Amino acid sequence: MKNFAVAALFATFPFVGSAQLGGLVNKVKNKVNQRIDQKVDAAIDKGLDKAEGKSTTKTASPATTSSSNTTVADEPVLKSTSKFDFIAGSTIFYYENFEQEAMGELPTGWNTNGTGEITSLDKYPGKWLRVHHPFTYLTANKTAFSENYTIEFDIILQLKNNGWMYPQVSFGLFSSGTEATTANDFLKDYDKYGAVTALFTPGEFKSSKVVLKSYVDGKGFFTGEPKSIPELEQWYGRPVHIAIQVQKERYRMWANEVKIFDIPKGVPLNYVMNQLQIRIHHTNYNDSQYGIYLSNIKMAKGLPDTRHKLIDEGKFSTTSILFDVNAATLKPESYGTIKEIAGILNDYKEVRIKITGHTDSDGNDKDNLLLSQKRAEAVKTALVNEYGIDGSRLETEGKGEAEPVADNKLKEGKAANRRIDMKVIK
Repeated sequence: MKNFAVAALFATFPFVGSAQLGGLVNKVKNKVNQRIDQKVDAAIDKGLDKAEGKSTTKTASPATTSSSNTTVADEPVLKSTSKFDFIAGSTIFYYENFEQEAMGELPTGWNTNGTGEITSLDKYPGKWLRVHHPFTYLTANKTAFSENYTIEFDIILQLKNNGWMYPQVSFGLFSSGTEATTANDFLKDYDKYGAVTALFTPGEFKSSKVVLKSYVDGKGFFTGEPKSIPELEQWYGRPVHIAIQVQKERYRMWANEVKIFDIPKGVPLNYVMNQLQIRIHHTNYNDSQYGIYLSNIKMAKGLPDTRHKLIDEGKFSTTSILFDVNAATLKPESYGTIKEIAGILNDYKEVRIKITGHTDSDGNDKDNLLLSQKRAEAVKTALVNEYGIDGSRLETEGKGEAEPVADNKLKEGKAANRRIDMKVIK
């Protein structure tokens, strides 16, 4: 089969140079091996299913046979990622989804040594910042991160193999010392005080890797081994949620539900970090052949003391339980917080709680009230179905936009108002 595939390659590409042809031959061989492996796996699974008495007849998915007109946004849909243990910081100090930015322009307060522009995408809501190679980008944040903090953002890697290596993408946290966080020096020398950076090398055929490095005063502090992340290749063309959690020296990173790093002493303590740098490295692809987009950047400080708040004080509020836009669909990054709440309820089986959903002021009051109710119900459903909490211990309600805790005129205020409150029922 392999020889046949290679012969077909010569017939298909008669004018390809020898160097390029060698690469194509290797690619075809890899693809053939991949298909053979898939067929062997399928045959093994079929044989095991038969031996175990399982049915091998395919059935239609309920989603394709239902005649209901109810949309996904009307139901509290679950995305099961119970192993995801990321928990966002307790206080949001920077949030950027570009909703107030002009299309085609670089976001207000950002800096770059190249170009970048706000755009919209057909498949995904909201506004996105398109970034280009070989340029560096600094956010508009001016607040120090403290010693415990989290950084989150969504990235889309619109990549399609055209024979060249994909651009590397790095995300660096650094300290600007006494200088401005957007000073031009940090577009190149971001490591001159303290810094920690994750360098992603996207690839094909499960070759994608990421490595973590950190610096103090321009010198290396920590260098990790390259970590394989084959899942990245499955996510090309759709949003990937990057979550970073720093607790003093400890650095942890997730891509969607996959934990990439948990480095006990990866972050230098000599300086307080206060900026996020995004860098797109060199590639031979031109701008029309790839696209890299960023949005929903959230920075928060502090460690949520969930147990103390809920059990000792009788109430707990969180902005780390998140949902799809205008829907009650839980995002995967919500499950770390939900899992922690479930653990507390399992330890204190006499405790009953009321779950209250809140929204920001966008949209009309009636829709926001209904949405907040459905989101509270989605959290209850997750606690019951994913973690076995008795549903009789949980009540739900929605308050919509009626009880803001921050200014809805500010992006950070809106993010703070989109929250879930929990209160112990006496």
